[in-house]
Amino acid sequence: MEKADYIWMDGKVVPWGEAHTHIISNTLHYGFGVFEGIRAYKTDAGPAVFKLNEHMKRLRQSATILGFEVPYSVEELAEASCAIIKANGFEQCYIRPLAYIGNGGMGLAYQDCEINVSIAVWHWGEYVGKGTLENGSRVRTSSYVRQHINTNMSKAKACGNYMLFQMARTEAQRDGYDEALLLDSNGHVAEGSVEHIFIVRDGALITPPLGQLLDGITRRTIITLAQEAGYEVREELFSRDYVLTSDEAFFVGTGAEVTPVVELDNRKIGDGKRGPITRAMQQSYFDHVYGRAKTHPEWLTYVEEVVRSADAV
Repeated sequence: MEKADYIWMDGKVVPWGEAHTHIISNTLHYGFGVFEGIRAYKTDAGPAVFKLNEHMKRLRQSATILGFEVPYSVEELAEASCAIIKANGFEQCYIRPLAYIGNGGMGLAYQDCEINVSIAVWHWGEYVGKGTLENGSRVRTSSYVRQHINTNMSKAKACGNYMLFQMARTEAQRDGYDEALLLDSNGHVAEGSVEHIFIVRDGALITPPLGQLLDGITRRTIITLAQEAGYEVREELFSRDYVLTSDEAFFVGTGAEVTPVVELDNRKIGDGKRGPITRAMQQSYFDHVYGRAKTHPEWLTYVEEVVRSADAV
C-alpha cells in the first residue's frame, strides 16, 4: 500500500495525515459501516474508474440493508472520487469509499448517529500476492466457515462482515499460502477471503450461485465477458474435491482482478500453471479496464471528463 497526499472527507479534501476520526466511534467499536473497493486504471485518455457508478450504487444499497442512508447521491460520490484521484495526481489507484459513524453512538442503537463518508485512494498492486497474476496463487481450505445466509446481512458490503475474512486470510498466510478458500455451512465451496471463485471443467466456467455471497461486480463482469467469448458459464454448488479435479481455477474481485489458483491444499490444479481459459479471461478483463477493448465503453468513467464537468457547473 502506497499512501496518497489527500483524502476526501465529508465534502472536504484533507491531508492524508489529518484524516482523523474520534476513538469513541460506533464503527470502530462495532464494525457498523459499509464500504466499497474500486480501481482506477491508466488509459490512453487518462485515468478511468471501472464501473464507478455501479460500485457507488452498491454502497448506498449496502447502507439501506443495514438501515441507514448515505448522505450523498451516486453522482456526488462519483464526482468526489474523481476529484480526489485528480487531487493526488494518480494515473491509476485503488479507491475506498467508506460510510461510517465517526463520533459517538456507544449504544448499539444507531438511529440518532451522524453518518460520515470518506473516500481514500492509494496505489495497490497485486492483492493476492506479487507475481500471482502470472504464476498463480497457492490456496488452503480455511478452518473458518462462511457464515450462513441468516447469520448477518450478507448482501451488504459491511465493515463488520469482514472480520471473518481477515481471520481466514491471516490463517492462510501464516501457514505459507497466498489465500484462503472458505466453505459454506453445508460444506460447499463459497469464496476466497475477498474474492469469488471460478473453476474450469471441460471448457465450461463454473462458479457458486450467489446464495449468501455478495453480488460481486467483477464476478458479473467475468460472466458477461466469458459468455460473449462463447464459453458456457454455469452457477452450481460444488465441493472442494471438485476444485481439486478441475482443469483450471481462478479468483476474481476488484483487488484480485483475475488471479489464477494453481494449488489447493498442497495439490496441483490441472498442470499447476495458469490455464488457457484463465489467461483468456485475464486478457479480456484487462483489455476492458485499461480501455483497449472496443466493447463496453460504458464500464469506464474518465476522471478528467468528470472533473471538467463538475468545474463547469
